[in-house]
Amino acid sequence: MSEKRKPLLGFMGKLPSGPALGNSGKTHCPSCMGLFQAPRLLPCLHTVCTTCLEQLEPFSVVDIRGGDSDTSSEGSLFQELKPPCLQPQTGILCPVCDAQVDLPMGGVKALTIDHLAMNDVMLESLRGEGQGLVCDLCSDRDVEKRCQTCKANLCHFCCQAHRRQKRTTYHTMVDLKDLKGCSRIGKAILCPAHPAEELRLFCELCDQPVCRDCVVGAHREHPCDFTSNVIHKHGDSVRELLRDTQPRVEALEEALAQVKGTNSALQQRVEAVAADIRTFSEGYIKAIEEHRDRLLKQLEDLRLQQENSLQLQKAQLEQLLADMRTGVEFTEHLLTSGTDLEILITKGVVVERLTKLNQVEYSTRPRVNDKICFSPQEKAGRCRGYEVYGAINTKEVDPAQCVLQGKDLHRARERQTASFTLLCKDAAGESMGRGGDNIQVAVVPKDKKDSPVRTMVQDNKDGTYGVSYTPKEPGIYKVLVCVKEQHVQVLFFALGLNTEGLAIHCDREEKAPPAPRRVSLLHVLLQWRPENSSLCLWGHHARWVPRLWPWTQRPPRSSPLVMLREVY
Repeated sequence: MSEKRKPLLGFMGKLPSGPALGNSGKTHCPSCMGLFQAPRLLPCLHTVCTTCLEQLEPFSVVDIRGGDSDTSSEGSLFQELKPPCLQPQTGILCPVCDAQVDLPMGGVKALTIDHLAMNDVMLESLRGEGQGLVCDLCSDRDVEKRCQTCKANLCHFCCQAHRRQKRTTYHTMVDLKDLKGCSRIGKAILCPAHPAEELRLFCELCDQPVCRDCVVGAHREHPCDFTSNVIHKHGDSVRELLRDTQPRVEALEEALAQVKGTNSALQQRVEAVAADIRTFSEGYIKAIEEHRDRLLKQLEDLRLQQENSLQLQKAQLEQLLADMRTGVEFTEHLLTSGTDLEILITKGVVVERLTKLNQVEYSTRPRVNDKICFSPQEKAGRCRGYEVYGAINTKEVDPAQCVLQGKDLHRARERQTASFTLLCKDAAGESMGRGGDNIQVAVVPKDKKDSPVRTMVQDNKDGTYGVSYTPKEPGIYKVLVCVKEQHVQVLFFALGLNTEGLAIHCDREEKAPPAPRRVSLLHVLLQWRPENSSLCLWGHHARWVPRLWPWTQRPPRSSPLVMLREVY
């Protein structure tokens, strides 16, 4: 039989369960679950009924081998290349382990008969008072006796006929009930080529049992001997192979025990980790729910506080409006309907009242706004030991209050990174203390408006934003800083700008230069200069001021601001 090969469909072998391990003492077919009927031993050492094997669906396997290659050597394919020989074969899969079984030329019935299983079936039948055993001669009646000489099970009629024959008159006959304590009661194993002869000899050359007729026939001149004489040699070789195999069995059992132990430990560890996950998630959920309730309460308190403030302002405004309407209506009625004397008599009260009402201070804008927002990514401290996120913010960034800071506001260098910081504040001038605002910065060359300089905006998460960029070549640049799509400041700087025809005020006492002065690093767009104004420098800042503004006086803060930047 050729070496085992994987089937074409790539079946995956099963892991046999405990009862399927080994064939010793088995009496039932693993396929039909009944007592063995003509059991056949497969190469994987599993035993199955002949009928069950014939019902399996066979598949074709094409075996490609060289003309005289060794069929047992996997390395034969790498030896000298010879013309391939296609040898079609038929195979089946073991119903126990899915191992491939290459069928011999005779098919299933050419597989080895498992005589040990047949003996176990017979012993099993004897233990059941002979149920299921039929006569070996007539195959019709129940067995009553057994011929120990012929090793045949006989019914009552065949037993009497067996004793009447001269050749079998003196054979020993025993009752079946007397054989229940025996370990072997198997039949004589007959030669498949000569069914009348029992296999008693062994051919060393062909390595198979033979009968007397085989010795004088197909096995003539082959070294043959009685099975009792060669069993020691062959039995010892099997025992030696068994001794080599048993440590592997022990190693596999140990490895299987380790796998099972690891699997058990894995299950326990998974359950423990799952418990930790559930505990953590339940605690986190409770923390989130508590933080949610706290935020909702904070929101409700904020709503009540601002509603009360608005209601108070509303009541004050309504009262003031009612008082003013009363005063206005009375005064209008007095002026339109009263006589001169009545006006003069009432004048003092009316004037005092209206004057007092006009002096009442009130705000035309609501004291609070509706700028309440939720920042889900803002850290909100710890709750029940867990870090939680999400905070309610009532501050809103005011672009008019935002400030630009940094030394690079006053200088920039060609091909070197310049940076400054944007500090965001609310309408009250307080720092926002958080990030997340929509900040946009653009650095655009005057002559290349379609090629802005790449800028980087870093949110520091504390209300400040770092801005950096690198001017690549000399020229006039415009820096636009926008918060919430509103300009904070427009910065200008130039690389190597020669300004002409511009009167410049300095932060020290000196006269205006009579000739055009070359001011390096000054960026001013002349077409943007207000009418009848000049530029007054003070430190690194400059403002547009009237032409007659004193040279030594600081420019007013209300004048338009222009940022100057030094560039080297």
